[in-house]
Amino acid sequence: MGFPGTWMTESESMVYRVVPKCACSTIGQIMYYSDYGRFFDGDIHDAEDGLHKWAHEASQPLIEANVQAHRSMTFTCVRNPYTRILSSFFDKICGIQRNGRRYRGNLVPMLTQKYGIDVGTPENGFEFDQIQSFRRFLLFARDTIRFRRPMDPDIHWSSMSGHVSTFVLNGGRYDRIFWTEDFNTGMQDVLEQVETAHPVTLEDIPRFNESEGHGPKRAHPVEAYFDDLAMHLVYEIYHKDFDLFRYDFENPANKMPAGEIDLDEVHAKLGA
Repeated sequence: MGFPGTWMTESESMVYRVVPKCACSTIGQIMYYSDYGRFFDGDIHDAEDGLHKWAHEASQPLIEANVQAHRSMTFTCVRNPYTRILSSFFDKICGIQRNGRRYRGNLVPMLTQKYGIDVGTPENGFEFDQIQSFRRFLLFARDTIRFRRPMDPDIHWSSMSGHVSTFVLNGGRYDRIFWTEDFNTGMQDVLEQVETAHPVTLEDIPRFNESEGHGPKRAHPVEAYFDDLAMHLVYEIYHKDFDLFRYDFENPANKMPAGEIDLDEVHAKLGA
């Protein structure tokens, strides 16, 4: 199975397990900058060189050798499950993608037909009942994750612990897992433990949100989208994420973690 979703700088200074919707564009650009002193011109997910990626066949033996010998600082980044699933909805379901089309072609029409989801259009200014449609999307996300119906779960809303675990199950070990909500602290800790060809000053690094501006803005505070049933669904599908990464399930309004991540616990529970 190898190490899917893993990126490594060409200098092999650091190894990163990508978790979608958790600052991955910004982290990839920081890695690229640390080797070359400039940012990749475009979406870092499209970069064919300048970073080793497991998706590139030529990179696989290099990543595998590094990870198995644990030669480099290895890390990942996680996010509050409430804000992550909301972000997935507004980006992937409501938004128009970089290619000018809806995500995954017929996905949105299928959601409209099977789940009654309305996401508006650019022509009507994306006018729709965001709370109602999001809660219906949450049912769909639960169905894909728990029952693999009407499709397999998408990487953007499958659990973070699922992404993180593939690296552990195949013999990798993390040195650091940090939160998007305290991004600069976590990323600075990583950078301080590696030697880079070009120094990175995090305060000067822009946030690379490749999905921004392609769809509706969130019209309500996070907690407005989650009634008791929605919270129950979120816990049903993301309970490991709340527990391992120390997020507050009881209060959707609190995006900050409630305690420190225990790396030994993460490796023990996700490596079993």
